[in-house]
Amino acid sequence: MSDDKILMLNREKPPIMGVWNGVGGKNEANETADEGAIREVFEETGFKVSQYFSKGVITWETSNDEKDGLYVYLFHVDSTLDNEVMRKTREGILDWKHIDWILNPNNLGVAEMVNQYLPVLLEKEGDSLFEYNDGIVTLIE
Repeated sequence: MSDDKILMLNREKPPIMGVWNGVGGKNEANETADEGAIREVFEETGFKVSQYFSKGVITWETSNDEKDGLYVYLFHVDSTLDNEVMRKTREGILDWKHIDWILNPNNLGVAEMVNQYLPVLLEKEGDSLFEYNDGIVTLIE
């Protein structure tokens, strides 16, 4: 995140192939959520980040009735990085998107959860707990 822009990734692979989403991935064995987030940002963008904010967790039930979820972070980067032009990576296309563009209700190109939880992450201090069910993200706490 830099001022009024967020670095988004248009993924070339499932899940959520072909839509803009945040950068992310899975934790490796014996890796904390913080360590995994920093590593994934570097692997997918080439950016080394040190200033980050854990913003919460989103959970959902899988088709096997098991709980799954993801940790959500915001990372601040030097404002000079947001001048980089769109570029292709092994994961897809990276580009800085204005927050207003991401949250525009007419924008069908952003992953369905993003416009539901992002306003809370940007406004609320600390961690939030969300639950995702049938296409709707609900703030629990």
